Amino acid sequence: MKTVKISLNSIDKVKSFVNDLTKFDTDFDLVSGRYVIDAKSIMGIFSLDLSKPIDLNIHSEGDSGDILSVLAPYLVD
Repeated sequence: MKTVKISLNSIDKVKSFVNDLTKFDTDFDLVSGRYVIDAKSIMGIFSLDLSKPIDLNIHSEGDSGDILSVLAPYLVD
């Protein structure tokens, strides 16, 4: 599992983020405080506080380089 910080500060960003994740046959979780939701769920994402960066857990079996290149627009340092 790999964890990265992402920012989803607009509705369009959330929609494109979910569309990008559905291309992968991997599980993704968003973690905000004590809440853990499926990152492929638009309704779940909108239940989180999107004003600050969120942790994304990537449950991939190996190299996640392809996933990280697709997620580049959302990553926060």
